[in-house]
Amino acid sequence: MSADWLKRGAPSLAEMEAMAEEAYARLPEEFRALCGNLVIRVEDFPTDEVLKEMEAETPFDLLGLFQGIGLAQGYELATGVLPNMIFLYRRPILDYWAENEETLGDIVTHVLVHEIGHHFGLSDEDMERIEEEADT
Repeated sequence: MSADWLKRGAPSLAEMEAMAEEAYARLPEEFRALCGNLVIRVEDFPTDEVLKEMEAETPFDLLGLFQGIGLAQGYELATGVLPNMIFLYRRPILDYWAENEETLGDIVTHVLVHEIGHHFGLSDEDMERIEEEADT
């Protein structure tokens, strides 16, 4: 183990949020257009309310969550309407990263694409293509 790794820690909430913003910016424009004005938030864990609503057994079961409506469902920016939001859950993502060979950036991109894609009914093939386009 190199001494460099001994000095490193897990990315902070702000660092992971910056990583997510960069990953989102690399997604194809037509995919991002589905979301309207999307806000990406990173939290350590989902709230108890979200865990209950999603019927999660542990706080580590959810890596992310899309909340809102998109252009396909009639989203319009209006006063009093909350923006579409994606929540990424830092600790579950870090645990998943520790157990897999994917890079943290790839995992963050995957969670973003799948949260948006499942919300809009995209197929797994569509989401795979979008992830590949983001990598180029």
